[in-house]
Amino acid sequence: MTRGVASPADQRVIRALAARDLTVTASQLESWRRTGLVPRHRRRGLGRGRGSVVDAVDPLVVESAAALARHLRQGRDRRLAVLEWFAEAGMPPPAPGTVPVPEPPAAAVREALVWVLQRSASQRLVEFARSEAEASEEGQDALYAAAGRLLGRYRGAAHPVQVRAALETGRDVPAEAEEPDFRAMVHLAAAVGLGAQEVGADALAEALAAFGMFGLTAEDWAQMLSAAERGETPGADWGLLQQNADLVARVQRASDEELVRAREVLAGLRGFYGLYVLHGLLLPDTPAQAALRQRIDDLGVFPLLDHVISISPSPGQFAEALRLCLEPFYDNLYETLTEQLAQDPAIFRLPGDDRGVAGFGEAWLGAVRALSAPGRGASEGDDAGAQAPVQPAGDVAQPG
Repeated sequence: MTRGVASPADQRVIRALAARDLTVTASQLESWRRTGLVPRHRRRGLGRGRGSVVDAVDPLVVESAAALARHLRQGRDRRLAVLEWFAEAGMPPPAPGTVPVPEPPAAAVREALVWVLQRSASQRLVEFARSEAEASEEGQDALYAAAGRLLGRYRGAAHPVQVRAALETGRDVPAEAEEPDFRAMVHLAAAVGLGAQEVGADALAEALAAFGMFGLTAEDWAQMLSAAERGETPGADWGLLQQNADLVARVQRASDEELVRAREVLAGLRGFYGLYVLHGLLLPDTPAQAALRQRIDDLGVFPLLDHVISISPSPGQFAEALRLCLEPFYDNLYETLTEQLAQDPAIFRLPGDDRGVAGFGEAWLGAVRALSAPGRGASEGDDAGAQAPVQPAGDVAQPG
C-alpha cells in the first residue's frame, strides 16, 4: 500500500468508523498494524502468481481500530490509550446486541502497565526508599520528607453514613466524622527501604491504623505487633511488604490471565464501593444494599476501599489499582462480596414497589429534590430546623 493511500479494505474500515463519528486515516491504521495493536486483514490467495484479495473485513479489525480511535487524541501517548482500551474491554456491552469491545493484545497491555507504573509517584517512592536503605541519617531524613510530601496529599473523606445523615437533616457533616489522613503511612514507605526493625513497631502501628481497616486503633496494632515480637503470635512477614511494594515487578511476573482477573476484581470492587458511597448521596436503601454494607463493615474494609478505588480513574490510577488487585486479599474480598450479592441480588428493587428499577429511580430523584424543599437549612438548635429526614424511599411523592 502506498503510504497515506488506503487500500480498498482499509477504506471499508475507515467508512465503518466514520459512521460512528470516529475519524481514522490510512496512515494511522498502518501504524497500528505495525505495532501489533490492530490485526492485518485476512487475505485469500487467488492462485499461483495471481496475488491475494480481502473478501470481507474482519470485525476484529474494525472494533480494535474503533477502540484506539476512542481513546487516542493528538499528542497523547499510545500506551495510555491501550490502558483505557483494556479497562473498557472489561466492561459489559452498553446495550443488548452491542458488539463487545475486543481485548487489546496482552503484550501491549503489559507494556503500557509497566510504562505507567514506572512513572508513578508510588513506584518512584519505592525506588527512592530502596536507594536510601544503606544511606546516612541525612538520607533517611530525605526519605521521610519525600514520603511525607506524597502521602500528605491524601486525606480520607467523611463516611457515607455521616454524609447521608447530614443531607437528611440539613446540617453540615461533623468535623469528627472525617477519616484520619494518610501521612502516618510514611512509616510503611520507610519500612520498604530501611526495614521494619529500623522503623519500629510503634511507628508501623501508627501507619497501619491510618488505613482505618478492621476498626483497629494504633494501640490495637501496637499490641499485636509487640505480641508478634515476643513470639506470642505468628510474626508479620515484612519481607512480603518489601517484595510487593515494587509495582512494576509484580506486573511483570503476572500472567496474561492474572491481569484479566485483576481487572475483573477491580471492576467488581469499584461497583461495591460505588454503592456504598452512593448511600451517602441518598440512594434509596434496600435490604440487599444494607446487607452488602453490613458485610463490608463487618470486614472493616471500607476505609481501604476508599483509599484504593477511584470511580472514574485516570490511566495511572487504574494501573496502580489493577496492580493491587493482583493480590489474593483483594481477590478474596471480591469473592466474598459477590457471594453476599448472590444471596440477595435485588439491589435496585424497593420492597413493595412493583415498578422495579423505574420506581427506584423515581424514589432517588424525589429524595434529591427534597434537599431543596422550602424550610430546609434552618439554623442548628432550632427544633423545627432539625427537619424530618427525607421520607422513606418507597413513600417519596411523585414529581409534578
